[in-house]
Amino acid sequence: MSNTNASAGATRSPRKAALASWIGSAVEYYDFFIYGTAAALVFNKIFFPSFDPKTGTIAAFATFGVGYVTRPLGAVVLGHIGDKFGRKRVLTFTLLLMGLSTFLVGLLPTYDAIGIFAPILLVVLRMLQGVSASGEQAGANSMTLEHAPAHRRAFFTSFTLSGTQAGLILATMVYLPISAMPEADMLSWGWRVPFLLSAVVVAVGFWVRRTLPETPAFEEESRAKKQSKLPIATLFREQRASVLRVIFAALVSVVSTIFSVFTLSYAVNTAHIPKPTMLNVLVFANIIALAAIPAWATLADRIGRKPVFIFGALGSAALIWPYIWAISRGDITLIWVFGLLLSGVVYSAANGVWPALYGEMFDTRVRLSGMAIGTQIGFALGGFAPTISAALMGTGPNGWMPVAAFTTATSLIAAISAATARETYRVPMHELGQSGETRQATVGGSLKA
Repeated sequence: MSNTNASAGATRSPRKAALASWIGSAVEYYDFFIYGTAAALVFNKIFFPSFDPKTGTIAAFATFGVGYVTRPLGAVVLGHIGDKFGRKRVLTFTLLLMGLSTFLVGLLPTYDAIGIFAPILLVVLRMLQGVSASGEQAGANSMTLEHAPAHRRAFFTSFTLSGTQAGLILATMVYLPISAMPEADMLSWGWRVPFLLSAVVVAVGFWVRRTLPETPAFEEESRAKKQSKLPIATLFREQRASVLRVIFAALVSVVSTIFSVFTLSYAVNTAHIPKPTMLNVLVFANIIALAAIPAWATLADRIGRKPVFIFGALGSAALIWPYIWAISRGDITLIWVFGLLLSGVVYSAANGVWPALYGEMFDTRVRLSGMAIGTQIGFALGGFAPTISAALMGTGPNGWMPVAAFTTATSLIAAISAATARETYRVPMHELGQSGETRQATVGGSLKA
């Protein structure tokens, strides 16, 4: 009877961990993406009204990017806590911090009310969002990876990214009625509604995560007292090459922020395409991604992480060109075709597989630190990609080309970095993160024993 119960518990834990990661990521990235949408559509007018339109847009995008500045620092701190004291503590903290900082953005007075203090407070709250996001995905990925069956690690970890897509869908759908409001109403109070609603989604996420057990791999490390006293020191002493690989591979995230933030602003403000049209493209692309991400992850469990990720990065590098070209022409049909293909299908290959690809580069002692630090440094460029792109943007019908070239370059770097990594889809959990010499020593010791 006890064996039956244990078996049932072992079956439920991966599913429960995947569900908790999915919902937690949806909550976190609902909060994170409503900020990006507001930066693209609203913040230049209510927090930077004294600037000319282009400079105001750059400033608004810069506040979006600031959230990525604090991510590496948050990754160091939260990675240490997660690797030393457990994944669950990190996941509870990140959820509450994101919810509070997002809710407070919705209460901020604008520039007309308090002048320069309005954008300053906006930046402070955005930085707190960044600290939260720095530990959320790495914590959720570590939690799910360490609960997952050995032959389905990519599939179960992909739920973290499916949750991210769900958060983006929810955030965009909330903005659809807001964007249809008269501009005066949207600028005075409508933009606040999505931020204030974050209190509800955070409560849901906290309720789901409250009973999630710690991972078997971490508990085994705890019982054996194998945790590192200073995980970050161990990480950079033993696995710094893996950190560098993750940093460069994570540059593929530029595709996401260019697609969801920059092209939204470009389409609405430069190409004069209606806001609801572009928001609908975002929603449907991410609905497709909800199915595509676990499908690509399932393939990665069968043929390996690297080929799937590299396909996603190279495909995105190519498709960004026709997508922005279609926007520049105002061709709604082609915007839908290339938008759904780029973000919904092809980018999902890289996006759905990286949780397993990155997480399997590290051993349990430093997994959360390695993933958090590596991804957040790489994601920092993704966060500033809309700002960089706004500055690169030229004039005339071909002014978008430098933006497409920038996106392609970062995707190529990501593909090359992933190609240098070890293929791990058949590697047992206890051998993840080990060098060749360490693996040989482990096998030799086992044979002698």
